[in-house]
Amino acid sequence: MKLIIATIKPFKLEEVREALTDIGVRGMMVTEIKGFGSQSGHTEIYRGAEYAVNFVPKIKLEIVVSASMADQVVETIKSTAQTGKIGDGKIFVLDVAQAVRVRTGETDADAL
Repeated sequence: MKLIIATIKPFKLEEVREALTDIGVRGMMVTEIKGFGSQSGHTEIYRGAEYAVNFVPKIKLEIVVSASMADQVVETIKSTAQTGKIGDGKIFVLDVAQAVRVRTGETDADAL
């Protein structure tokens, strides 16, 4: 099993969710986060005063899938979330040692 962690732009969430559902992803966790990378924030003017915005709003997706499906999920997120502009996000893939469904006690692939 693989844990895929992706950070994407907030306005891409629904499009990415639909694309992942279409390829058979049955669940994901979504968190609103703030962060910075290459873009390292920007400045905004509000009521005549300039403010530094050091952290940019992002969405973090966490998805656990079978190892055989991981590459397809990564490719789907990459192609759907891409705008071609700075700040499109990152994708990380980690190994998952164990999964347990709390309600039934099912483990590993059965728990997904």
